[in-house]
Amino acid sequence: MGLFACSAANAQIIKVSPQSSSCQLYQRVDIDVELQGEWENPYRQEEARLDMVVTAPDGRNSVVPAFYVEGESGKTSHWAVRYTPQTKGQLTYFLRYSQPGMESISPSYKLDVKEGSGHGFLHVADDWTLRFDDGTPFRGVGENICWESRANDDSKFFKNLHEEHERFSYPAMLPKFAEHGGNFVRFWMCSWNFPIDRKDDFNNSRYEACDGPINPSAVKHLDETVELCEKLGIKIMLCMGAGDARTNIDFFVSEEAKAAHRNRLRYIVARWGYSEAIAMWEFFNEIDNIQFRDHSNPIPAKNIVDWHAHMSRYIKSIDAFKHIVTTSISHRDLEGLNSVADMDINQKHIYKNTSVIPKTIENYRKKFGKPYIIGEFGYEWDWSKNFDDFADGMDMDFRRGLWYGLFSPTPVTPMSWWWEYFDNRNMLRFFRAPALVNKEMLENGNGSFIPCEISADKGQAFAVTCGKKTYVYLFNDSKRTMKKVSVKANGSLRELDIEKAVWGKGKNCAGTISTSVKPNTEKVFVIE
Repeated sequence: MGLFACSAANAQIIKVSPQSSSCQLYQRVDIDVELQGEWENPYRQEEARLDMVVTAPDGRNSVVPAFYVEGESGKTSHWAVRYTPQTKGQLTYFLRYSQPGMESISPSYKLDVKEGSGHGFLHVADDWTLRFDDGTPFRGVGENICWESRANDDSKFFKNLHEEHERFSYPAMLPKFAEHGGNFVRFWMCSWNFPIDRKDDFNNSRYEACDGPINPSAVKHLDETVELCEKLGIKIMLCMGAGDARTNIDFFVSEEAKAAHRNRLRYIVARWGYSEAIAMWEFFNEIDNIQFRDHSNPIPAKNIVDWHAHMSRYIKSIDAFKHIVTTSISHRDLEGLNSVADMDINQKHIYKNTSVIPKTIENYRKKFGKPYIIGEFGYEWDWSKNFDDFADGMDMDFRRGLWYGLFSPTPVTPMSWWWEYFDNRNMLRFFRAPALVNKEMLENGNGSFIPCEISADKGQAFAVTCGKKTYVYLFNDSKRTMKKVSVKANGSLRELDIEKAVWGKGKNCAGTISTSVKPNTEKVFVIE
């Protein structure tokens, strides 16, 4: 720490102020930097770029992007680094500022990293699970909570519900979700939710108009929401979208547009990449719908696939914490998109067809050799309809998707849409039972999931062995009662009270479960 100068005129790091010289493993460390540089726009790395260069105890180097905070060109400006160490021992680092034709290097600093209580960042383990840096397995029990209440909602039947400001705010929704066992959410960055590069016209009273290229109120709110998720143990799929850019063909092919988007990604990674709560970067929501926005002149799939290949490679090059990278489609595959090398997980959205979820997951993961996620699902997609006319179907579908996910080779359960509607119907309580079973599965098998042979006289039956326990899910989608299920397992059989998330008393099981499952009813068992 302290003042020092650099010989490069008009480009100098003036002061580096680390928050601390020691920390725990996986604990955030903030570093404030004062520098003098010249630029027209400090958010463009082509004009001004500050990086933290870290050397681990084993000699490996990593580069962590910093972000601009405030200050004028040619005068003292303030920048920040948010860093989370993933290795114990003594790290060394220095700051490097560059602008066209000039560079400034700070002295080296040391950071002593001690044992901590965190698990680190999530990475792909296999088709069934993710794993933290420390090896702990994880599966997401998830829901879309993509945005908070809007000022003027366009729902035909639920406008008043969706506009309830306090109720449908992240400080209210996220603790409630976590309390019921949820641990994975999907957020959107869009014009009305976390609009970090939008000046005004938000359709959301939480954000304030601004003049600069980055909106301080949106950035602050995303800061607070990520920190809330950290406290609650909730992991985030952050759907970043295109920001305030127009997604026509030029967005995907223009070098100028791609450079602008790389700068947007760099800011997002620099500001929030430090967080263990960020599980996945998602480039787009339903990129096929963007492709066919103009049905008479769709954007060629190759342009979109090439863009994803480029941007996934780029974001991995600047993300020292190696977050998972994904994107999503609605229902139309783009040739080549599922095979992009730097996309870690593939996903799609399924509506009005929840019964195909298990087979869809199985088919895609086999065909493309990557984990597969159902990022959205629901009984109905059309928001012009009154869901109360078929509320029982909505509820049953909500529950089925969760259980299908637990018994399918996917690292995150299918994520329901219409979060306000289900909250209003007190459906969050149905996260408790899947969350309980998910926790047991991971602990018993340490992340190992072995599908079992199972048959039923009708309906759907799934079984998976985790360690020494076999879990069974039955759903009767026929019109007759299910009476017998055969599963190759012996031991004590216990049934789960799905509503109360409590296991019943055990009884002997000799390979055949004799049970009665009425139409449109589900049951869950464990054999141990």
